[in-house]
Amino acid sequence: MHTQTLIIGGGLSGLSLAYRLAQAGHDYQLVEARMRLGGRIKSLDVDSAKFDLGPSWVWDGQDRVAQLVSDLNLHLFEQWSVGDQLYEHHTGEVARNAGFMSMAGSLRIAGGSSALTDALAARLDTARVHTGNAAISIEDTPKATLADGQTITADRIVLCLPPRLITDISFTPALSKNALSAMQAIPTWMGAHAKFVAVYPTPFWRDDKLSGDASSRRGPMAEIHDASPEDGSYGALFGFVGLPADARVQAGDALVPAMIDQLAGLFGPAARRPIATKLEDGSRTQLTATKADATPPPGHPPYMMPSAVRDIWQGKLMFAVTEMAPDNGGLIEGALAASEHAAAQILTG
Repeated sequence: MHTQTLIIGGGLSGLSLAYRLAQAGHDYQLVEARMRLGGRIKSLDVDSAKFDLGPSWVWDGQDRVAQLVSDLNLHLFEQWSVGDQLYEHHTGEVARNAGFMSMAGSLRIAGGSSALTDALAARLDTARVHTGNAAISIEDTPKATLADGQTITADRIVLCLPPRLITDISFTPALSKNALSAMQAIPTWMGAHAKFVAVYPTPFWRDDKLSGDASSRRGPMAEIHDASPEDGSYGALFGFVGLPADARVQAGDALVPAMIDQLAGLFGPAARRPIATKLEDGSRTQLTATKADATPPPGHPPYMMPSAVRDIWQGKLMFAVTEMAPDNGGLIEGALAASEHAAAQILTG
């Protein structure tokens, strides 16, 4: 099989790149190692409601997200923040409005972030999208060999994967040490973190004039927010786990009950009765993070395209992923910025 552009990686960057190329009438093929599309964007599904397990928020001024949401007939809504915020001291004592800043003003995608990737995927030709088949080697002809032995040749190959995962692929000729080192040094966004979601029949905390926002010095969750759907048809709370990756492994099966206990201590006994829960640990998610991602960076990394990977094989090997975005690196907007930049190079090159 031959194509003009082979896209490896079916997360938001890869899907949005394929969507842009399809709109321009450009020939492409997309390969994804997982059996599903969406990459780090995924959801916990409860009946028809979806609850984000990956990125949730976008913000005013992120014009690419706003435009794409509009193009796909989706819409944004404001993060629920009405009511008091809670602060849990290390002793377990809970205080209201103790200086914790909520996510007021943040925006969410109606139907969850996966509504965005699902809508993009639905607009692609299924004959051009191949799931459950990882790229294991790439040659500069260019040619990619997949896990099932199939080969795809292309005019160019675009890698839409976290940089550290790219270094697991075999390249012929081998990429320079500078290129490999540069990619290995880029932390996978949220690769070290874990997110817990608990779903309830209603957002009951709102009746107690609580926003769902909480911070804790006790844990196991350090930061909690309302994750309910826009219409309040279900209630949901999500939290970022404050324990490091190795401590989460050591906690094992005791971690989820401990988090439910914490929610009950904050929001009352009704929080002990979720109808669904899910712990999504980025550090243990195959095809997302590497062992190097178990240790989080000290802050938001200064993501950018390293100079060492900007012109590999005379531009026949390209990169489009949020960690290498020209702006908003690590964010949903960054994933779209990366695909926009790559599409411009392909279609005008």
